Amino acid sequence: MSTQVHGRGLPGPRRSGPRAGRLVAAAGAAALVFSAGLATPLAPVPQRAAAAEGDSVLTVAVAQSVDSLSPFLAQRLVSTSIHRLMYEYLTNYDPKDNHAVPGLATKWESSPDKLTWTYTIRSDSKWSDGQQATAQDAAWTFNKMMTDEGAATTNGSFVGNFEKVTAPSPTQLVIRLKKPQATMTALDVPIVPKHVWEKVGDFSKFNNDKSFPVVGNGPFVLTDYKPDSYVRLKPNKNFWRGAPKFDELVFRYYKDQDAAVAALRKGEVSFVAGSPSLTPAQAASLKNEKNIRVNDAPGRRFYALATNPGAKARNGQKFGDGDPSLLDARVRHALFMAVDRETVIDKVFQGHAVEGQGYIPPRFSQYFWKPSAGQELAYDPGKAGRLLDQAGYRKNSAGKRLGKDGKPLTYRVLCHATDPNDKAVGQYLTEWWGKLGIGVTLDCLDNVTDPWLAGTYDLAFDGWSVNPDPDFVLSIHTCAALPATPKDTGATDNFICDQRYDDLYARQLAEYDPAKRATIVKQMESRLYDLGYMNVMAYPNAVEAYRTDQIKSIRTMPSAAGNIYGQDGYWSWWSAVPAASGGSSDGSGSTGIVIGGAVAAVVLVGAGVFFAMRRRSTADDRE
Repeated sequence: MSTQVHGRGLPGPRRSGPRAGRLVAAAGAAALVFSAGLATPLAPVPQRAAAAEGDSVLTVAVAQSVDSLSPFLAQRLVSTSIHRLMYEYLTNYDPKDNHAVPGLATKWESSPDKLTWTYTIRSDSKWSDGQQATAQDAAWTFNKMMTDEGAATTNGSFVGNFEKVTAPSPTQLVIRLKKPQATMTALDVPIVPKHVWEKVGDFSKFNNDKSFPVVGNGPFVLTDYKPDSYVRLKPNKNFWRGAPKFDELVFRYYKDQDAAVAALRKGEVSFVAGSPSLTPAQAASLKNEKNIRVNDAPGRRFYALATNPGAKARNGQKFGDGDPSLLDARVRHALFMAVDRETVIDKVFQGHAVEGQGYIPPRFSQYFWKPSAGQELAYDPGKAGRLLDQAGYRKNSAGKRLGKDGKPLTYRVLCHATDPNDKAVGQYLTEWWGKLGIGVTLDCLDNVTDPWLAGTYDLAFDGWSVNPDPDFVLSIHTCAALPATPKDTGATDNFICDQRYDDLYARQLAEYDPAKRATIVKQMESRLYDLGYMNVMAYPNAVEAYRTDQIKSIRTMPSAAGNIYGQDGYWSWWSAVPAASGGSSDGSGSTGIVIGGAVAAVVLVGAGVFFAMRRRSTADDRE
């Protein structure tokens, strides 16, 4: 789904597609009922927080609702972005060039054979209830994910290769691996307080959304939440990097993106990012508005069309009702050869995107791949028609392609109701595929998660936010990411399971040499491209806007020309300075926002570090 779209989260590193996960679907609406007055093991003294008169409040308009406030379950970009504010990870990413910097760990080292990693846990991090954050908390978090399938729902791929995790002392964490793992400085896993979370029973159903404040050790403390409405956070005054400068941070949900833009104009919100980006028309309308600045920078997401490869579970059981014609690679290739990417860029994104090719955006140049001339599924409707003929799907006298059952082919395309790009591209698909003799039914839904997880779709708009290290986004297409049974929730994007791809995945994970690892990752992208289950149409820019009379300065990532919303870290909201403040940001320079299409040419160059990627999201779903 997308980093905001299905799995799109749909901008995040977490997904936005099916991302809320089967477990959210299973938990049902009842699990999201707001009950601030109900005490739970995680917050025995519940309380609701509201900004006091005169407090500076930074309100962020989002077009995606929270799927879960549990870091073990959340997949949507909005949710995983909030977790980055609530909990520390072992390491973080430098906002300038994405290299690993201290988080909860101040330093780390590996044994000569790369099988044992030792992290020094900082002694100046406390949980918001006053208790010290220790190596025991980190060890407990990882061990819980290693032994509880519910706790491994979202981030299980990070610990699948862990053999043993111990905490010999409060400041020493030791992770023993089964084989070398190149992501040990890019473990995008929120560390939670053991003394709080060990009281939780069923991790597959606990959404952490009933009592507040929620205990954490990040720059912000979550103080209040109402489903499909808002999330409130207060500064953590004891955060080791220093407290945020705004008195309150609010993420407010808008189902209608135009309404969010209108709220920005009125000053009712401070910032708007869209779903996940503003449309060209919205950005153009804001560009000359007084006290509003538009940020248009290369994004970290891809926008794709995914086919149902035949939904199945790890136990081999098949489910769903994807059209059987899509099991033929010739049909998948034909459909993608009938997609005019140039038109998508020019007419839908109006230049605020780069034409899609491989699975990883050009912003991460170390891993960026594009097909060779002979391999490329270039726009060629004539060749597409011939491929369909060869596959046995010929036109009848009325010009309709017939399936093997003799009935006209009509594909259901899952579409995010909140994403105008899905609807616009969907109309083009209706036209392009109609010329091939294939019908299209656009299923534009508020909730794409349920049919995606159930496998009851033929194709779907998909997208993910990619982290500097591509491991996570690559892992969601492995066989291990499939749900254990049809009733379970897996980490899979859209049920792809290919042994050759899996073999390459294992090789890249164990390769420490950056250049060699990048070569293997590109081979994985090539394999994924040839399979034809994923058609990356575009790499959208991060197009967002904020009020300069409310926000004096805020850091982009990367600082040269980067995004504000959905960063690989907490830098933007932590660094933000209220307009009424006489102070400046943290001194690293982040007030300048580059405006205009020229930034599309900016490419972030890797410096031999392990980059961590993260989640996808559909325009309405993933991180």
